[in-house]
Amino acid sequence: MKNQENKKSSLHPRNTHRDRYDFPRLINTHADLGKFVSENKYGDLSIDFADPKAVKELNRALLKHFYEISEWDIPTGYLCPPIPGRADYIHYMADLLSQCNEGKLPNPEKIRVLDIGTGANCIYPMLGNSIYQWSFVGTEIDPKALDAAQDNLYANTQFRGKIILRIQEDPTHILENIIRFDDVFDLTICNPPFHGSQAEAEAGSIRKVKNLKGKVGKKAPLNFGGQSHELWCEGGELTFIQKMIRESMVYKYNCFWFTTLVSKEEHLKELILALKKARVAERKVIQMAQGNKKSRILAWTFLNPEKQENWRKRRWG
Repeated sequence: MKNQENKKSSLHPRNTHRDRYDFPRLINTHADLGKFVSENKYGDLSIDFADPKAVKELNRALLKHFYEISEWDIPTGYLCPPIPGRADYIHYMADLLSQCNEGKLPNPEKIRVLDIGTGANCIYPMLGNSIYQWSFVGTEIDPKALDAAQDNLYANTQFRGKIILRIQEDPTHILENIIRFDDVFDLTICNPPFHGSQAEAEAGSIRKVKNLKGKVGKKAPLNFGGQSHELWCEGGELTFIQKMIRESMVYKYNCFWFTTLVSKEEHLKELILALKKARVAERKVIQMAQGNKKSRILAWTFLNPEKQENWRKRRWG
């Protein structure tokens, strides 16, 4: 008797990963996944989600099977992202654009997105272009991660001219040095560093392994937790997003919607206060969930209704 639900009903309605993983089909697409698949205690086929090699092969299979991304890799020690959750963010951003365009998706050839902290995996731009054909600029402070992201783009020719990468040479800034005076973006997306210190990040990785394996380890696997800049910054996500809000004031007319993930709900009160001080024209909190894990997207714009309508006509009309 299988006692797990067949649907991941908390995911966005358009998310192709709402069904449970069909491992035989995924193995047929990507044979290397097969060595990591076995029956779990419920009698279902699954992988060990605490094994970074298994998770990487699952990602490769998902990207090949659903998104026609034939080659994808990350260096050892870098963050291996959960594909369903990353796809969810993209789908909610499509909804946000539709709400500003009389309920219809704007012409995908017109949409340009800034991904802040694209990482070695470059997952948001690759998914966003594969699903909605949007173009992307991905930013990164780590040259090694940027090189790995570029390798992923070179290996998949469909992204040429659709996704470009920019290095952020000053890690004390987020948007400054990245957005140019003549840049126009319809969206920014961001998955900010979650933790406030390296020790906090390491403890979080150990807890994650414990939740998956049911036992405590001394440290997380090498490429399970991610690089330091992917997981933590001084002050954690609250300080990072507050800085992003301040910098967004300089580029208020370069971008329609600034958005970021917010992992901790208790941070919303201070972040909304920061948005009020920044005098944004509109803000939204978009709830997200993947299984028991809940998150949210904070979105804000400096464009009042008249400017929003002008943007829609000029950019998407």
